[in-house]
Amino acid sequence: MMTENGITKSNRIYWASGIVSICGIIFEVLFGALGSYILGDGVKQYTLTISLFLTGMGIGSFLSEKVMKKLIQAFIIIEFAVALIGGFSAFLLFGVTAYLGDGSDAIFLYTTILVIGTLTGLELPILIRKANEIGVQINKSTARVLFSDYAGGLIGGLLFIFLFRPQFGLVKSAFLVAIINLLVALWVLCMFRKEIRRLKTYASVGVIIFALLIGGVLFGEEMALSFEQKLYKDPIIYSEESKYQHIILTKEQGDLRLYLDGQLQFSSSDEHRYHETLVHIPMSLTDQRKNILVLGGGDGLVLRELEKYGEIEGITVVDLDPRVVKLAKENRLLRELNENAFENEKVKVLHEDAFDFMEKTESFYDVILVDLPDPNNESLNKLYTLEFYSLLRNHLEPGGMIMAQATSPVFARKVYWTIDRTFEETGLNTENVHLDIPSFGNWGFVLASRGPIDITDVDIDVETRYLSAELVPSLTKFGKDEDGTIENEDGEKVELKSNTLIRPILIDQYEKAWQHY
Repeated sequence: MMTENGITKSNRIYWASGIVSICGIIFEVLFGALGSYILGDGVKQYTLTISLFLTGMGIGSFLSEKVMKKLIQAFIIIEFAVALIGGFSAFLLFGVTAYLGDGSDAIFLYTTILVIGTLTGLELPILIRKANEIGVQINKSTARVLFSDYAGGLIGGLLFIFLFRPQFGLVKSAFLVAIINLLVALWVLCMFRKEIRRLKTYASVGVIIFALLIGGVLFGEEMALSFEQKLYKDPIIYSEESKYQHIILTKEQGDLRLYLDGQLQFSSSDEHRYHETLVHIPMSLTDQRKNILVLGGGDGLVLRELEKYGEIEGITVVDLDPRVVKLAKENRLLRELNENAFENEKVKVLHEDAFDFMEKTESFYDVILVDLPDPNNESLNKLYTLEFYSLLRNHLEPGGMIMAQATSPVFARKVYWTIDRTFEETGLNTENVHLDIPSFGNWGFVLASRGPIDITDVDIDVETRYLSAELVPSLTKFGKDEDGTIENEDGEKVELKSNTLIRPILIDQYEKAWQHY
């Protein structure tokens, strides 16, 4: 029969198991986010993270059979290790990526996931044995510790999504979660201090680790930024971890560049080529241009071009991340580049998923401009599907035009023509346009409409730096190594299929196409 002190200690063990479970889940999703940012393909990285973490937990559970004595000491050592390895994981990953690269970052990340998973797998069996040792029946101790673990898992996931990532970023979050692990270890150390020999040694080690982690919280992010700087050609002048992505601005000798999750969005030296092509070709071909929809475009550069048309009555911008729009409104360099485009009273900005917006909107648009990131993960892929393009068609006015960026027909040839094929599958007519943009290379767009498209009807009647009516027809010409005739290794023509929600073929195509660039 348990004493009152035993009941108190067992309850504290359940609390400890719940807290370390919260930390374990936060580390797991943090590793997935790190993999998505550093290595790309979020679905792949989260799948590998979950698989490796669970495998590690299985290994840890197996190894826990060897730990039958000095259970509290073992638990404290495990938490010290989780705090050190997990705390410095994000910081060191940026360093490995900056200085080693060439696959070293992936090896480091996956090894760290496996190690933290193994340590996490060791925790629960040890706590269950300790609860049983105190006097709790084994079936009750197991059930209660597991309940604390699973309940803590939900809390951990929510904390990462709504608190740690948006408020502290990846590097600082790792250090803060590690401090929680360490504090649990020190709490347990204090609670069972009478059972522990060399108490001062454990306490001293804990204090040293605590000091290291506090140093990481205070200075780790700044040092990691210096590592990250090596990943970019130009000096970083702004860095932010938003709820949705990592935002970076760089500047060198007048060239301002925006990166989202490491992917270049524009270079101020040549972005006018991209945005003039995206905007002015469809605007010149539509029957009327009163109501315009922009999907993406949070940097305001599409708006800058649209505001050259006085007859526009309303522009709706749908961009998921409010932090990008806030940056475009407030950053002096971006405001100069987009010419304070968001101050136009005709502009309405909505921060929501483009697919969700198209499903619920009842509006129709004369021109729809799709300025979204490339389809390199599941969430972006759905914005390049038959279902999404059908929604665009359903909200296009008769005589209206859709213009969508569609990646490079040179570097990602099959991806580009699959996007074109997907548009055609909706019943829309398409025209293909591409041009050279020095910072990107050869880049492609798909122009779509309900009716026939005569590219020779283009009449550019606004001021431009690159585009002219005479130039446009030449942009529809493709070389033999970039046209829509796709052949397999045997020289046989491949019939491209459309990209759908059920069969997202574009993600695999995109990853294979860009892996060497």
